[in-house]
Amino acid sequence: MIRIAKEFSFDIAHMLDGHDGKCKNLHGHTYRLQVEVTGELHATGPKAGMVMDYGDLKAMVNRHIIEPMDHAFIYDTTSARECRLAATLRELDSKQYGLPLRTTAENIAQHIYRTLRGHGLPVSLIRLWETPTSYAEYAE
Repeated sequence: MIRIAKEFSFDIAHMLDGHDGKCKNLHGHTYRLQVEVTGELHATGPKAGMVMDYGDLKAMVNRHIIEPMDHAFIYDTTSARECRLAATLRELDSKQYGLPLRTTAENIAQHIYRTLRGHGLPVSLIRLWETPTSYAEYAE
């Protein structure tokens, strides 16, 4: 098995309703995302010697993760407070992205992994930096 990885960057606003620190307030991060894919090398054809073309990997991550999440308010659909803010943003024609879970880096990394796997990408690892010195990693 060979592993390849590609990195991406995007911005998200979020809050952690009920948190006992400053992250309970609305704030944003520039996330750095590393998507690792594992597989066998293509033996023949235009992709011979590759696990996958980096351009194909980029297109898939952009379509399913970056485009819907970049510059959005990502919120927990189980939190009345966060849903209220999302509704206001929706009325103002601002981008929002709901998840049925708390929007921690750990949960977002797991969501990204499962979303990409659900679209057929053989993801083996997601690493998501919330700050330049802090990241969450998810693999099954």
